[in-house]
Amino acid sequence: METVAALPQLGRARAWLERFDSDTLECQRALAAVPAPTGDEERRAEAVARRFADLGLDRLRRDPAGNLLARWPAGAEGAGVVVAAHLDTVFPADTDLTVRSHGARLLAPGISDNARGLAGILALAGACRHAGLATPAPITFVATAGEEGAGDLAGARQLFADPGFRPLAFVALDGAGIERVVHRALGSRRLRAVFRGPGGHSWAAFGVANPVHAVAVAATLASELPLPAEPRTTASVVRIGGGSGLNTIPQEAWLELDLRSESEATLDTVYGQVSEALARALDAANRRRAAGTAPLTLQIVPLGYRPGGATDPRHPLVEGAVVATRLVGREPELATASTDANIAISRGVPGIALGAGGRGGGTHTTGEWYENVDGPAGLYRALLVVCAAAGLGAP
Repeated sequence: METVAALPQLGRARAWLERFDSDTLECQRALAAVPAPTGDEERRAEAVARRFADLGLDRLRRDPAGNLLARWPAGAEGAGVVVAAHLDTVFPADTDLTVRSHGARLLAPGISDNARGLAGILALAGACRHAGLATPAPITFVATAGEEGAGDLAGARQLFADPGFRPLAFVALDGAGIERVVHRALGSRRLRAVFRGPGGHSWAAFGVANPVHAVAVAATLASELPLPAEPRTTASVVRIGGGSGLNTIPQEAWLELDLRSESEATLDTVYGQVSEALARALDAANRRRAAGTAPLTLQIVPLGYRPGGATDPRHPLVEGAVVATRLVGREPELATASTDANIAISRGVPGIALGAGGRGGGTHTTGEWYENVDGPAGLYRALLVVCAAAGLGAP
């Protein structure tokens, strides 16, 4: 990594990132103002595509999932090293995305997650072009679709659906930050449990099995699950719904759960425990129903699955990111998160996620913010990692 950092072209690239920092920040503001709810990223993808085209990148294309791909340098073959940033946000299309300034802080939904990552891959592409970086392996820049929530990493899955897509490494730029090196992929399972019954008048039909009562029991049982502290594991009831009126026993009620763990095996275990808890809630409601009335039924609907795993901390990609973090004057923090890199890691491709510089907070809220503290240094760190993974400076 020190060899790569000492190359004259990396010095030119760093100088370019610093000189055009205000342009990168303006790009970030512009992209944050373009709506991109999961599944409806078209307008933001078009905005990114125009900027890629202006940079003269090779093989600019869209794939069936809505991913936008471009390659550097021109004429190179193979995926090489993939640098990805997701297009989508968690906010509905009618959300006010006006970017406001409060001192050094920019405020807007999605200004960090992931307008910063998108501006970051465009800045890296610009640095490669203007510094004349010619890496032995190509760099594939990807603006991915469907990373957030119910998107379930759809864009990253589409990339790896092609058997010929086998990158040397995968680096996700996700949000702000300059210290974290995410090499552990946080696995998750999301599901909806739907309880259904005959329903009826809340007075005349009282005694029939009540789906809302079953949901309440299920939520309580889920909250009482014994979860390990190591590996860190969570089980959260995230939404509840059902019922049709104040004087009606509902015919249907449901709850949704988000299960996460740093261990794939533990995640499987917790999924089994949750399934048992749901069955117990169903049984409890049915045992209390009046004689001769119909029982409740239970349907479990999978809502998403994100594979977990890890890139070995001794792998050159992770070790390189650690060294690169120190080269920009920060102490690295090895971390766990759920990003597009999950899919790469689950396919046996070395993968990490990095912040794209600066500081951010309020993620996934309308109060989200970004401060451009050491923004160019964070992007330079990412460029060092990508260039080293692509073989620049190798003997």
